[in-house]
Amino acid sequence: MVLKVHVPAAMVHGDVDEGYGPVADAFRRNFARKREIGAACAVYRDGRKVVDLWGGYRDGTTREPWERDTMVPVFSTTKGVSSTAVALLHSRGLLDYDERVAAYWPEFAAAGKADVTVRQLLSHQAGLSVIDKPLTLADLTGSPALAAALAEQRPAWTPGERHGYHGTSLGWYESELISRIDPQGRHLGRFFADEVAAPLALDFHVGLPAGTDRRRIARIHGFRTWEMMLHVNAMPPAFAFAFANPRSLSARTFGNPRVIGVPDNINRPDVQAAEIPAVNGIGSARSIARLYGEAATGGAGLGLTAATLDELKRPAQPPSRGLFDQVLRLPTQYSLGYVKPFPAFRFGSASGTAFGTMGLGGSFAFADPDTGTGFAYAMNRTGFHLWDDPREVALRDALFTEVLGEARQRPDATGARARRRAPR
Repeated sequence: MVLKVHVPAAMVHGDVDEGYGPVADAFRRNFARKREIGAACAVYRDGRKVVDLWGGYRDGTTREPWERDTMVPVFSTTKGVSSTAVALLHSRGLLDYDERVAAYWPEFAAAGKADVTVRQLLSHQAGLSVIDKPLTLADLTGSPALAAALAEQRPAWTPGERHGYHGTSLGWYESELISRIDPQGRHLGRFFADEVAAPLALDFHVGLPAGTDRRRIARIHGFRTWEMMLHVNAMPPAFAFAFANPRSLSARTFGNPRVIGVPDNINRPDVQAAEIPAVNGIGSARSIARLYGEAATGGAGLGLTAATLDELKRPAQPPSRGLFDQVLRLPTQYSLGYVKPFPAFRFGSASGTAFGTMGLGGSFAFADPDTGTGFAYAMNRTGFHLWDDPREVALRDALFTEVLGEARQRPDATGARARRRAPR
């Protein structure tokens, strides 16, 4: 079972700008109610850091404290961070979202994928959530074996007709695409480090560098697969039951290589060192918030153009046969490597221009261009919600309702929308 510990109030640290106290209050309450082992939350607003909070234990078993410079694995929150590298190529005029993937990567055209566009691939519409050829950790960092497995894969549905969460495969497809476009031939991990992390001084890695001080890395306290069945009030039942069937699309999406199908394995040094751009990013919430804050305020420090940001802000182009997710087994909405707001998952301002990604266990980060906000939350005790983990929601609602005054909507128990009036 997932570990729970008591965290003394004195172990919650950080600071917030004047007016952002409600976020700090919510952060402290999460610890007081024993929801957290260790966690961090950061917010950038109009290019300025306004919230920087951390606390608890980076390892709940050994009781080693979460420090200001602690880094934490963030699972699929990595996807949005990684997709910024693709957006940068678009800003540089090297990639067209509506071009065929095969125009940049000819081998990709195999097995009925010749007409798949970059937009469809990044929006989880290509039918490539599963990789059938067995992979090992040694295959994952830009190897010819991985490139061949990706190119040979046959779609699970007609691309563009449906969508389904490409839980682990998306990052490898992005990485190989980047390597075919980048003049230096870099894969995503190296390209991100050089072109995204370095200019913004981000403490975030896709493939942990050799020699990293492991005392800085938070230990994930994860759940076992069978525990999902005990939490169907949080985990959508249709997904939990599908995931329990090893032959289902849902289970096969997350099971290759097999080592990454167990949440606790994210703590293994060999898993952290591999390049898994959809899953194994490790860094600080502060850095993720800064990246999204940059995107939310024009992207000048990163080199993102207005045209690229307009693409990220605009509504998703849905698949032709509806929004039901073939992997997660409920309606979702994706665009260009990010999640976009949809009825069951509202975030950011009411306009829907926000974009970001959530991670297994509760982490979440996003940009809200309407308010110039970059938000990030990360933790090491995994919860069971696919999104809207109560700990993260408490922080996000404190920010958007109590601080920014945005009216919020969230489903009630019957699925109807419950309107909350922003305080005056």
